[in-house]
Amino acid sequence: MIRKIIHIDEEKCNGCGLCAAACHEGAIDIVDGKARLVRENFCDGFGDCLPGCPTGAITFEEREAPEYDEAAVKKAQEAKKMSEMKHEHHEGGCPGSRMMQFKQSEAENAPVSMERPVSRLAQWPCQIKLVPTQAPFFDGAKLLIAADCTAYAYANMHEEFMRGKVTIIGCPKLDDVDYTEKLTAIIRDNDIKSVTIVRMEVPCCGGLQRAAQNALQASGKFIPWQVVTISRDGKVLD
Repeated sequence: MIRKIIHIDEEKCNGCGLCAAACHEGAIDIVDGKARLVRENFCDGFGDCLPGCPTGAITFEEREAPEYDEAAVKKAQEAKKMSEMKHEHHEGGCPGSRMMQFKQSEAENAPVSMERPVSRLAQWPCQIKLVPTQAPFFDGAKLLIAADCTAYAYANMHEEFMRGKVTIIGCPKLDDVDYTEKLTAIIRDNDIKSVTIVRMEVPCCGGLQRAAQNALQASGKFIPWQVVTISRDGKVLD
């Protein structure tokens, strides 16, 4: 039958997973880092996934497609609910929320023979949503923009990345916000000397990197910057 259904432009898709989370019917999965409509009979054509797409990769189209199967959708939703109650994750959805367990060697589990660690957090608040756009601690600062999870994934976060920097943190997926405007104001209205972006390897973390890069461009300033990616098992990837 000919009906209205969503279309995902894979060239524009950044794999953030927001559309998969917004689709209550479970029609969309993240496959190889891209959002895909994998269950056409689950798509009701209402477009709950459209407003959350940061790149405009999702549009409506009218074409030949299977009829919306409400019964199959409800059955899948019940199965998903039962799976979540058991703290399991299906193969679809955002890769950033997929359950993983990392095996550590005896050497990695051994006590660290060093002095008591020192916090290198230079200011408060540190959440991007809470930090003011202008503050004395931004004057002449080396700015670290870090994804929330990096401090838990990377063991030496304080010494290697936070030391000597003003640290602000956030998660674009959980905060459900585009940080670009606020980061632009922070960089534009303060004497920022450099910017370091530390993100996780998961696709949804791309939103933080993209917002920081857009803010640097929008600020009109030429500031040294770099991106460091942390793997889910706590290694520096680049």
